[in-house]
Amino acid sequence: MPVSAFFEAAKVEGTQSPYDTIHLKILYPGQMSGNDLAKNMGIVPVDTEKAPFPVVIFFNGFNCDAQQYRWLAVKLAECGLVVVLFNWVAQNLPGIISLTPGVDLQNTKPKTYRSTFTATALPALLAKLEQLQNQGILTGMLDLEKIVLGGHSAGGRVAMENADLGFFPQIAASFAYGAHTAGSLLQGYEAGTILPLPDSLPLLLIAGTCDGVIANSSSRYGINSADPTTPVIRTFQEAIAGGRNDSYLLLLEGANHFSIADHLDSTIARPYPDFPATQPQENFQLLMAEIISLFIDAHVYLQSDAFPKLEQLLNAANPLIKSFECK
Repeated sequence: MPVSAFFEAAKVEGTQSPYDTIHLKILYPGQMSGNDLAKNMGIVPVDTEKAPFPVVIFFNGFNCDAQQYRWLAVKLAECGLVVVLFNWVAQNLPGIISLTPGVDLQNTKPKTYRSTFTATALPALLAKLEQLQNQGILTGMLDLEKIVLGGHSAGGRVAMENADLGFFPQIAASFAYGAHTAGSLLQGYEAGTILPLPDSLPLLLIAGTCDGVIANSSSRYGINSADPTTPVIRTFQEAIAGGRNDSYLLLLEGANHFSIADHLDSTIARPYPDFPATQPQENFQLLMAEIISLFIDAHVYLQSDAFPKLEQLLNAANPLIKSFECK
């Protein structure tokens, strides 16, 4: 189905101007139309066949433009989802202005972690979705009781640790790429600490075996292993108990930290260099999109045919899949 999009903006309460505005891009399943609104204004009607639509909110990595994840948003919208991408220029680290997924670092410290949410953008995004449900082209088209949080790198961690029914009862599942929950030494955690996750909702955690960013930043967490998958594997093993068969760990052979992102901006310095991927990026992205969409179909839509399809895809002999676990 064709995919269309429109832009919105939202204010973040308690944030100082001018860094208090999030700019959103909302992608949705559209349908071809020759009406004047489509021809003159580019506003494509919604394909109502699969409405009401579950919603995916995607949190970018630090200094990663939302447009770098457009490919994934399009793939998911083609499957009948509404996807929210956003850019927020703000100060997360003292004195550093950057594109941020929105994380309250105070709430990630030992004395406060898990006592409240850490996603500073999420309340504003949820409020904007409520507004879109009541006015505009998506009026009445959203299933706001089935919201999926996804993200990359720091944004992936934000997605996982805020998929908590105690804080946000609208959330139905989460997925992350290139993320883990190791505690930073600078925040006062002991070396090698893996912080717990809510463990109340379905989770899909994906990582690459050539993730140089994770490997080269491991010293920040007191993790001595040079294997970039170690913090991710430990997160899956230690941060959640599982037991519902809806939590997955997928390791992609040869994928690096930015295999999920398109068109990297070389003008924005990255503190930790990535390793080269060993396979074309498109191959990884096609596989990721299929697995993420099947995961959502199975554990959010509860489509019975999606479970065997997901299991078959993960178990098939595929040179891009090193391993997967489910618990």
